[in-house]
Amino acid sequence: MKKLRLSRQGRSDLITYGIILLLCLILFLIGQSSYQLQGLLVPVCAQIMLAVSLNLTVGILGELSLGHAGFMCIGTFMGASFSIYMEQFIPIPALRFFLALLIGALSAGIMGFLIGLPVLRLKGDYLAIVTLAFGEIIKNLINMVYLGYDSSGLHFSMNDTASLGLAEDGVVIIKGPQGVTGTPTDSNFGIGILLVLLTVFIVLNLVHSRDGRAIMAIRDNEIAAESVGIHITKYKLMAFTISAALAGLAGSFYAHNYNNIKASTNNFGYNMSIMILVFVVLGGIGSIRGSVIAATILYMLPEVLRFMSQYRMLVYAIVLIVMMLFTWSPKAQAWKAVQLAKCRKRLRPLTDRFRKKSSGHMTGEGE
Repeated sequence: MKKLRLSRQGRSDLITYGIILLLCLILFLIGQSSYQLQGLLVPVCAQIMLAVSLNLTVGILGELSLGHAGFMCIGTFMGASFSIYMEQFIPIPALRFFLALLIGALSAGIMGFLIGLPVLRLKGDYLAIVTLAFGEIIKNLINMVYLGYDSSGLHFSMNDTASLGLAEDGVVIIKGPQGVTGTPTDSNFGIGILLVLLTVFIVLNLVHSRDGRAIMAIRDNEIAAESVGIHITKYKLMAFTISAALAGLAGSFYAHNYNNIKASTNNFGYNMSIMILVFVVLGGIGSIRGSVIAATILYMLPEVLRFMSQYRMLVYAIVLIVMMLFTWSPKAQAWKAVQLAKCRKRLRPLTDRFRKKSSGHMTGEGE
């Protein structure tokens, strides 16, 4: 007889997926109570994807990046521009949206690869400063771009809309500081859940693979990893590029939730990069499950606390401190370990009963 048994990693991954589905159910129920909260369901999915993808760089690779919002910005504007331009050629919204997501992820991944080649030779604070500068450069470049199309094709300028020289039937896609206008609003919460699960699936499978073990070996001790034949540059670029591509995917998904979007400081600047990093740190560096939970709570909390008026940010700050203590305090970690052991002890009779029942119904190939 064959017994159905999952490995420890498999059980942990199933728990992670279960937590994600439970959070999505809670978010859906919260969204039904308020139209304002319902409008945050798509953005919170994008924030979870950004936190998980940044954790791949910060937690798994061990490199501090402060330019994650820059990759999101690339995915946002590439995906939105593609959807607006291809609306005349691809009348099927679902196919156009799927291709826009791919374009956003691919463009951010290519940029991540090109940026990573010189940048990943730096370490520590130097890497953080350079990636921060990259994010600000991308945001400012987008604010200088004017893009449109007419019957003769695409037109590009870095001066103003008039310099595009569009015909009477022309349409402006990107209007410099005014951003993109006319993006099809194809994003919804259901697609967001699927993309979150896809992002977590990609990161977890990478972590559990041979490449993931090589990446974590570089994080733990780069000299020792290089001495046993691990190609440092290859695996650093792999992690950084995948992280950037997932950020671009989140950006393209985020763009299709709004008819108009601008490359502002709050959306794609330093503030956004720091906020994503806060999600990663408070959720636990290297913990994918923690990133999902932290991003959900911390992004939704200010809106949930809006009824407290001027005190809501005070409560938000207190929650940040409590989460930090709960995540990193040695006493809190010891308490969590004890509670987890108790939980496993209580659930052991149920799991043993399930295994006996499943093994009783399963037979070998020769039976």
